[in-house]
Amino acid sequence: MDDLVDLVKAGDDVIVTGVLTAKWSSDLKDVRCDLDPIIVANFVRRTNELKSEIEIPDAIIKKFQQFWSHYRNAPLTGRNAILQGICPQIFGLFTVKLAVALTLIGGVQHVDSSGTKVRGEPHMLLVGDPGTGKSQFLKFAAKLSNRSVITTGLGSTSAGLTVTAVKDSGEWMLEAGALVLADGGLCCIDEFDSMRVHDRATIHEAMEQQTISVAKAGLVTTLSTRTTVFGATNPKGQYDPNQSLSVNTTLSGPLLSRFDIVLVLLDTKNPDWDAIVSSHILAEKTEEKQESKDDPDNMWSLPNLRRYIHYVKQHFRPVLTKDSEEIISSYYQLQRRSAANNAARTTVRMLESLIRLAQAHARLMFRNEVTKLDAISAILCVESSMTNSAIVDNIGNALHSNFADNPDQEYAKQEKLILEKLRTSI
Repeated sequence: MDDLVDLVKAGDDVIVTGVLTAKWSSDLKDVRCDLDPIIVANFVRRTNELKSEIEIPDAIIKKFQQFWSHYRNAPLTGRNAILQGICPQIFGLFTVKLAVALTLIGGVQHVDSSGTKVRGEPHMLLVGDPGTGKSQFLKFAAKLSNRSVITTGLGSTSAGLTVTAVKDSGEWMLEAGALVLADGGLCCIDEFDSMRVHDRATIHEAMEQQTISVAKAGLVTTLSTRTTVFGATNPKGQYDPNQSLSVNTTLSGPLLSRFDIVLVLLDTKNPDWDAIVSSHILAEKTEEKQESKDDPDNMWSLPNLRRYIHYVKQHFRPVLTKDSEEIISSYYQLQRRSAANNAARTTVRMLESLIRLAQAHARLMFRNEVTKLDAISAILCVESSMTNSAIVDNIGNALHSNFADNPDQEYAKQEKLILEKLRTSI
C-alpha cells in the first residue's frame, strides 16, 4: 500500500517484511464467502543482484588451483579434461562441448561512457539432424546453470516466453514468462523451428538489449532478461551445404546474427566414426553395472563442474591483450570481405561475439587476460559455425569432432596456419 505500490516488477526477486492476515471476499447473496491469506507489506527489498546459490568450499578452490598448476605447461590438455566432464554419456563432439562451456561461462558485460550496455552473455544455437544429441546437451547445460528454464518451441507462445497480462480479481497484473524467469541464468528452447514466426520475433529485444518492453492492458514497463539463450532446431528437410543458414533453418537473418555460435550437426554416413561410437556405447553399458556415474572423487563430476563454472564467472574479468586484439580485428575484417554467402552472420555483432568468446575461453583457462590462444580458440569456434569457413579449409563436421590425443601440439599447428592466413589477407 501507499509508497510501496509499483516498487517491484514481474520477475524480480524480493524479500517482503509484513503481517500475514486474512482477506474476506465481498459479501454477496447466494455467493460463497471466500477467505484469502494476504501479506500486508511494511517493507519490500529487491534482491535482483544475481546472487549465487552455490557454496564453494575452500578445499575445492584449492583443488582448482592445484589442477591448473599441474597443467601449467600443457594448458589445453587441462582444458580438455574439464570438457570431458560435459555430457560424458555422449562420445566425442569436442566442438559442441567447448561451445557449451564457453556459452555457460560467458564474457564480461561492458558499459560505455554513455551508459549503453553491451551484453556479456553469449547465445548458442544447435542445428542438427534427429538423433545427434541436441536435447541431451540442452538438459545437461540446464543442470550446470544455477538458474535455468527449459521450454519447447511448440509449447511456447510469445506470452509464455516474455510476459503475459492476466486479470486477477478485477485487476490486471503481469506474469513473467520463461525469459524473465531465467534472468541471470539460462533459457533452453528446444524445437526452436516449431515456434510461430510472430513468437520468434518477440525474443529479438530480449536477446540483444536484454530487456523486454511491455505495454499490455494499461501496464507499461520494462523487465530485464540478462539471460543466455540456448536453442536447438532441426534443419528444414535435407540440409543443403550450398545454401545459407537462414534458408536451411527458416530462421531470419536478424535472429541468426544474435546467436554467437551456431553449430550444424550433420548425420553423414561415416563407417569409421559409427564403429567407434557403437563400441563406446556398448562398453559404457557393461561398465555401468560395476560403478556408479556420479563418483564424488571424480575431479570433474557434475557438482564440481557447476562450482568451477560459477567460480570463474565470479572471480575473473579478463582484459584483451594487444596480440589478441589484432587477431580478432584482422579476422573480423577478413570475414567482412568474404561474406558473400553468410551476410546475415557477419555483422558488427560478430566482432562482439568474438570478444565474448575469447573472454569466456580465458575464464575457462583460469586467467585474467585474453591471450593469443584465447583469440584463436574463439575464432575456431566461430569458424565451426560458418557454413563456408574463411580460414580453416577442412573444419569438418562438428558431429565428428573428437578430442585430440595431444591438443597442445595440434593447437600449435592451427595457430601457425591461422596467423599465416590472417597476415596474407591484411
